[in-house]
Amino acid sequence: MAMHAAHDRGRTRAIATAALAALAAAGLGALSTDIGAWYASLREPTWKPPDLLFGPAWTLIYALAALAGVQAWTRTPDKPGRDGILIAFGLNAVLNVVWSLLFFRLRRPDWALSEVGLLWASIALLMVVLGRRRPSAAALLAPYLLWVAFAGVLNSEVVRLNAPFGA
Repeated sequence: MAMHAAHDRGRTRAIATAALAALAAAGLGALSTDIGAWYASLREPTWKPPDLLFGPAWTLIYALAALAGVQAWTRTPDKPGRDGILIAFGLNAVLNVVWSLLFFRLRRPDWALSEVGLLWASIALLMVVLGRRRPSAAALLAPYLLWVAFAGVLNSEVVRLNAPFGA
């Protein structure tokens, strides 16, 4: 019984930590995103989804990532394994925020396009790291990987339609 209670406390702590980390990453990304006059002036491809869909898409992605993190974390009893999970999530969060900073704050979609490959690779790394502990955790990240691939194509079209930048 005491062992079960300790397991429940550990799982609750993992869920709370994952939720807070997801909220922090989402918050930093939102603070880095400036949908103002400059963004509105960009030429965009006709197939771009409405801006209203991006918030719900990212909310779902962060929720699935938090769930994936909890699943892998609770299957990882050793400190080196857990450290690997934290490092992979930390790297991904930094690259996610950097993309927003480059695109929206620095107004350099061309630089953001150069960085999006690193962001995509960090998601693939997360899938490998989490998948070693729990394959279903890696599968939960598939929508994130696909969304960033789509965002990379969209980013490429924005660059093509609006370059040069920084002039």
